[in-house]
Amino acid sequence: MSQARYELVPIGVVDSPLTDPASAPKQGHEGAPNAWLVFEEGVLDGLDGLSPGNRVIVLTWLDRARRDVLRVHPRDDVTNPMQGVFNTRSSDRPNPIGLHEVEIVSIDGHRMRVTDLEAVDGTPVLDVKPVLNRG
Repeated sequence: MSQARYELVPIGVVDSPLTDPASAPKQGHEGAPNAWLVFEEGVLDGLDGLSPGNRVIVLTWLDRARRDVLRVHPRDDVTNPMQGVFNTRSSDRPNPIGLHEVEIVSIDGHRMRVTDLEAVDGTPVLDVKPVLNRG
């Protein structure tokens, strides 16, 4: 792999009742609870234009994931044949970036309540992007 290095600076953190990655849902729509995104003071202007009801994509850094894994049993189910991580949603991968489509429930100052977020408490938030409707 290339030796180039890039710096990612978290813009916030997940505040969630989920604390154990092993018992968290695999995907948000599989029973993940509502959670808060707690943003750093310096990025609050970036929330301008977002409102409850908007769907957004939250990018996280899955800081507890293994970075040396290239093949997994999808969904951690050994009955599924091994596949490359780039063909799965496994958190274990060279760059463990999480991708979560959620809906904004409320915004309260530097906190945004969202639905269906399977990221565990303390997970760094890297970015938030709107879901674009093609229609």
